[in-house]
Amino acid sequence: MSEGTGSAEAEEFARLLSGLKTRSGLSYGTLAKRLHTSTSTLHRYCNGTALPNEYTPAERFARVCRATPEELVELHRSWILADAARARRSAPTAPPEAHAEPAVEAVTESAPPRRRRNALIASAAAVAVVAATVIVVRPAIWGAGSDADGRQEAGTTVSAGPAGTAGTATAGTAAAPESPLPVPALPAASTAAAAVTPAPPSPTPTADAPAPLTVGIRPYVYADPCSQHFLVNSAPAQVGPPATERDAPRWAAAYGAVSSREQQVALTVQGTGADTVVLEALHVRITAKGAPLAWNDYSMGVGCGGEVGTKSFDVDLDRGSPVLTVKGGQRAFPYKVSASDPEVFYVTAHTKAHDVRWDLTLDWSSGGRRGTVRIDNGGTPFRTSADVNRPGYDYPLGYTDWIKRRLDG
Repeated sequence: MSEGTGSAEAEEFARLLSGLKTRSGLSYGTLAKRLHTSTSTLHRYCNGTALPNEYTPAERFARVCRATPEELVELHRSWILADAARARRSAPTAPPEAHAEPAVEAVTESAPPRRRRNALIASAAAVAVVAATVIVVRPAIWGAGSDADGRQEAGTTVSAGPAGTAGTATAGTAAAPESPLPVPALPAASTAAAAVTPAPPSPTPTADAPAPLTVGIRPYVYADPCSQHFLVNSAPAQVGPPATERDAPRWAAAYGAVSSREQQVALTVQGTGADTVVLEALHVRITAKGAPLAWNDYSMGVGCGGEVGTKSFDVDLDRGSPVLTVKGGQRAFPYKVSASDPEVFYVTAHTKAHDVRWDLTLDWSSGGRRGTVRIDNGGTPFRTSADVNRPGYDYPLGYTDWIKRRLDG
């Protein structure tokens, strides 16, 4: 949490939170107890004197207040803009003799108009805040800047770069802090998985300039605290307590966990320049599919209430050629984004019969340019597996061990 920026964007974010709280009829004390935080923190969020460093606390607040899917999207957009305003205010002022144009020149198209360079400089701080926990946006051809396994450091945001080159890191380039959890060796890939030959990369007409957008990714969205399940190839005694959404990427990496049955991914797409970017289409691509994992199922929460429906794109990974379909009132593509008007998309992938590795591709156009960015989970495909007849374990409140789940009926 940081002090409020005093900006109009921060005031609007506080107004939305306060409105949800008032409508819910819940007191600060009740909300604080349900959210496991202090009443003073929530009060400061609602009066605009503090802004959450991440969106997750605000989303949990909104869900407890029974926000609608439309309100959740609007709140997320408002937080992005408020966080961008905070970044602009806190950015150090360059000394008078410093000149920023040469650095911008290196990442723009040849001989760009002066207005484009100025717009890129002005939007740099806004672009930087799109970072999520694990974010990789790939150009049409896999870029450099990763280790031998193609993994990016946790917490790094990479904008799509020219084909065949590394993306440009825009935020969070420091490695994530080491997990306090024991980190066993990651389990080997399922021997039954059959690799699928990837489609050839789409050509990008303008190969000497980065894509004019960034994509922030939350790879494990909890529709409610109990919605996320993971499959882990370890006995309960070797698995630590369940993780919150914020800690889920580290928890999953520590135990080699794979999303069980369903995985919801959030994408925050934002333009980086003066021009509007049209998002033409979002596609799902299967990279491998095999028999479901014979691992234990671990729930990240117990005893939750009803789920708040969220606008999303749904994909059945069991289909031969899966496609994204709209769900919960979600509008189909195309969309438009800019530096000041981002969009947030939720993709819910599910399987009942397979272990599936998958990623996404986003087609865009802006002016006379067109391109495609590839979206995955920190340099590797997303992975979701069915949990056919697998033992399940819960971690009830007040307990210190995993308890085997009873089967209904």
